[in-house]
Amino acid sequence: HLRISQVWSVCVCMHYQQDPYTMSKGGQLEGFCMDLLSEVAKKVGLKYKVKLVKDGAYGRQDESGNWNGMIGEVVRGEADLAIAPLTLTAAREKVVGMTKPFMQTGISILLRKDISEGAGFFDFLSPFAPETWVGILIAYMTTAASIFIAARVSPGEWNEAQSEKNRFSFLYSLWYAAGALTLQGAGPHPKALPGRVICSSWWLFSVVLLACYFSNLSSSKASESSHLSVKGFEDLAGQDTIEYGCLAGSSTLAFFKNSNNPVYRRIYEHMERTQSFVSSVDEGVKRAKDGSFAFIGESVSLDLAVARHCELVRVHEVIGMRGYSIAAPLGSPIIKNLSVAILQLSEAGELDYLRSKWWASSCIADKAKPAAVQPHSLKGMFLVLALGLGLGTLLAVLELTVKSRRKAAEVQKSCCAVLTEELSLRLKNSSADKPQENADKEKP
Repeated sequence: HLRISQVWSVCVCMHYQQDPYTMSKGGQLEGFCMDLLSEVAKKVGLKYKVKLVKDGAYGRQDESGNWNGMIGEVVRGEADLAIAPLTLTAAREKVVGMTKPFMQTGISILLRKDISEGAGFFDFLSPFAPETWVGILIAYMTTAASIFIAARVSPGEWNEAQSEKNRFSFLYSLWYAAGALTLQGAGPHPKALPGRVICSSWWLFSVVLLACYFSNLSSSKASESSHLSVKGFEDLAGQDTIEYGCLAGSSTLAFFKNSNNPVYRRIYEHMERTQSFVSSVDEGVKRAKDGSFAFIGESVSLDLAVARHCELVRVHEVIGMRGYSIAAPLGSPIIKNLSVAILQLSEAGELDYLRSKWWASSCIADKAKPAAVQPHSLKGMFLVLALGLGLGTLLAVLELTVKSRRKAAEVQKSCCAVLTEELSLRLKNSSADKPQENADKEKP
């Protein structure tokens, strides 16, 4: 590359303090532009000295055709280079040489995080996927049926089916399972081992299920603040609740003014009608922090505001993409070398590193909205519940089998015949409960 031994006078930035491009610290200048200048100088072999722009402007052409700011100083030969967030435009390209962009930006929207979507009627169901809710309903019904069967089959729970009334009807089993699921409890509890095994499995399942539900629900509510009702410029133009504006006399305003897009025209006409312009980026950020105001500006500046102010967020949509470039006099031999150096820095990831260094956020990153819990995420608990229900039912049948064998030996019948009679008697709700009901009626 061309080696430059000449000392160049470099115009660095628009303002004396423009975070994070150029800032004064201990009498020395630092910031993104200073780091960029240092890296480019190493690539090109450039010696330089730095001065600040006199009038504190980037560069705008007046009615007589004269340029002010950094562009004006380069045009008049007062500076050999201008390094700042200078937007590459056709008007500037006519009067100065511009390098390849060292940073891409565009136009976006800055809002408070608490301007969020309204909650739906059934948002409380969002922690679990529909398939999971179906699985929970099936597990609930199966558990109630298992409690009902175990309470009737187990002799330890219901010894004399002909004379005793069984406490666990199917409706009561449903009520008991629902009470356990909501941690409210419902008595009386099973007194035999089979019923206790089933209920213990259901209690464990309920505790884990509720822990997952409330954890996911809490995370969903905490992340709702970043789900903006205004997701882009079309949403912004179609509402009248949130006021919006941009920097007066900026290239952002010119973009909307000169656009033929109906949405962008509506935004411009609204801003002109309400005169909702701000005099500085800091004012726009402050109004956005106050709430009910959307600040339209360059995405790079908005990203910096988001990094500095944790209550703000930038929408994802970015329009009017443009680049920041280094300006030099027309025909300057250094433009080509600077462009090559910028491309090399970009390909090596140095520009991304500088961006992350100076745009670093001190905010704790918001957690993304958690995905709804799928059935396979709880497969372990469904398996434990299934084993508990199966074991409890099996124990109930074994208890009844042991009792049937003893009774069969007494009445001289086969065990299978006695077991069948016992099952038939215990599983018939109406006939089984009728003797106790009749006994109750006969009491004075």
